[in-house]
Amino acid sequence: MAIPSTPFILLPLFFFFFFSVSSTTFNVVDFGAKPDSKTDMSKAFEAAWTSACRSSAAVTIYVPKGRFYLSTTTFNGPCSNNEITMHVDGTLVAPSDYGVENWITFRHVDGVSVFGGVLDGQGAGLWDCKNSHKSCPLGATSLEFSNSKNIIVSGLTSLNSQMFHIVVNGCQNVKMQGIKISAAGNSPNTDGIHVALSSQVTIITSSISTGDDCISIGPGTSNLWIENVACGPGHGISIGSLGKDVEEDGVQNVTVKTATFTNTQNGVRIKTWGKPSKGFARNILFQDIIMNNVQNPIIIDQNYCPNNKGCPGQVSGVEISNVSYQNIHGTSATQVAMKFDCSSKFPCRGITLENVKLSYKNDVAEASCSNADGTAAGLVQPSSCL
Repeated sequence: MAIPSTPFILLPLFFFFFFSVSSTTFNVVDFGAKPDSKTDMSKAFEAAWTSACRSSAAVTIYVPKGRFYLSTTTFNGPCSNNEITMHVDGTLVAPSDYGVENWITFRHVDGVSVFGGVLDGQGAGLWDCKNSHKSCPLGATSLEFSNSKNIIVSGLTSLNSQMFHIVVNGCQNVKMQGIKISAAGNSPNTDGIHVALSSQVTIITSSISTGDDCISIGPGTSNLWIENVACGPGHGISIGSLGKDVEEDGVQNVTVKTATFTNTQNGVRIKTWGKPSKGFARNILFQDIIMNNVQNPIIIDQNYCPNNKGCPGQVSGVEISNVSYQNIHGTSATQVAMKFDCSSKFPCRGITLENVKLSYKNDVAEASCSNADGTAAGLVQPSSCL
């Protein structure tokens, strides 16, 4: 199986490069920003960005301590240089009136690094609205990188996002480390990090507590490396949902290793719509993972059909192949600790289990297979149904 090579050796080189060459600093305070928590400072931040973007030399944008209120803020490229560092010691505060778009967006940028900082999405009011089943706005994603490349995000904290916390869409070569994401376990649609249509993305040494997927992996993702991530509460790490559209890019070369899941709905999941699609998921490795009271520690679900709309009676066209589960241990909160519910038209192929040990309270855990083919090696508990 083709597994992406580890990119970690590159990270210190990137950090040294960006810190050592940045000689010009733009302080957002010098552009009129005031940390009073209530006055919209988005124009001041965008003005600092414009100056940095126009510079032909490496530049640092500095955000000092304090709470800076920002409405919708966009940092557009391309820029005259590809060495812009945003060093944040303060907290950025979102509007609480339920935005319907992204809150902070980097678009068409190359060589941007974000170090430190806190994003306060102020999403609790919107969550309450949604949980009361009222008619509510969709809400805003806190931070998105769109159609960009050579991005570093390090030491960032995202709190209480209205919708997704961080989105990486249409990007290449993105490194994230030391990310802390926190939202209530009942906060709807608050995915921690969502990756789609992107390649060479690395997420390491991060902690994610949220009400939806800790990390969600959408169509068009390739060469994704996730390591040393703690997840919970939340819905686990999910590839999908895939196959919503007939014409859809696949997912390939994904590694998830040294992860811990605690009191999550799922552990490692692949999820596809139960309807025709040309999508695929292949060359996936889940390795060295600990499950603590996880409802569905290992699951492939190819019959996803929310509210039974648009797909009842159909079968998934997404082809899943070459998925490996290695050294996965811990406890399941349900008796079925491994479930492979694959497409009857395109059965899962090349599923491998190696040294998997999952227990269920004082009873024997079980495995369930439907249209799944593969092999098992070493100790596998519950007994493999492949």
